[in-house]
Amino acid sequence: MKLQTFHVASADWSRERDREALLDIRQRVFIDEQAVPESRERDGHDDNCWHVLARDDDGTPIGCGRLGDDHKIGRLAVLPAWRGHGVGAALLCELMSRARTQGATAVILAAQLSAIGFYERAGFSAHGDVFDDAGLPHRMMQLTLPPAGHGDVEARDVGSLPASDRDQTAATRLQLLQETRHRLAICIPVLTADSYASVDELAALRRIAISGRGAHIRILLHDPAAGLRNDHRLIALAQRLPSAMQIRTPLEEADLAYPSSYLLNDAGGYLFQPEANRPQGRAACHDRAAQAPLQQHFDHVWERAERAIVLQTLDI
Repeated sequence: MKLQTFHVASADWSRERDREALLDIRQRVFIDEQAVPESRERDGHDDNCWHVLARDDDGTPIGCGRLGDDHKIGRLAVLPAWRGHGVGAALLCELMSRARTQGATAVILAAQLSAIGFYERAGFSAHGDVFDDAGLPHRMMQLTLPPAGHGDVEARDVGSLPASDRDQTAATRLQLLQETRHRLAICIPVLTADSYASVDELAALRRIAISGRGAHIRILLHDPAAGLRNDHRLIALAQRLPSAMQIRTPLEEADLAYPSSYLLNDAGGYLFQPEANRPQGRAACHDRAAQAPLQQHFDHVWERAERAIVLQTLDI
């Protein structure tokens, strides 16, 4: 098994499929493996939490976690076969990023003693006495988060970009398009009127498409028919530049259920929105480490996707 052959995205507790995936992982890790009582594991707080799921390349759930309204991280679990492959760290990073977009100044968690080192490597500090929780010894841990837009040295090194509201995300998306040299990958469930449709965005996309040999814009679009019905300007541009702009539609249920959107450019820049219909996300100008799992996810889905059949009559 290779590193980074997985992706992390938000999960909707109200959706039966996501809820069953979350509960299955927690059943196997907490109840079956660690003997946590089911009544304790199912604590009734899930409706008020933001959840994340990690899936392998086949779409099989392999890890999960949640963030409460009190900015408390919990239910972080990874299936045994995937431990030691960066899944837990990726889930934790996603939860911390979400907390920052919510304006949190710190996140807390109750860590099993055996996991203290894992959380310390992520920057958490333990405090208080050891206490029992569901028969397992725990300590409280906390991590102070830098204010959004005022990242630490590591964040500045990767050129962190703001993506906390609609205007910020639109400006970040345009900046990343303008910084693209020749190659671009876009994954988006549905094209909306405010995504990839402004004059400046279309100008940047056209420049990339005609930038010379090797120019390539790949777009994974879950619902190309909607863009066609709405006369989205990106569809029209792809019609005019079919050799450089390719649109494919995922076929597999797990790929079509993917709720996030992202943009990846050839300068190492990325914009990731855990929930495609919400503007909040995270982005950077040159962070290839964070871009890598998204690029791998894109490449795998691209290979098993098909040319957007509904657009073929338009010779796209």
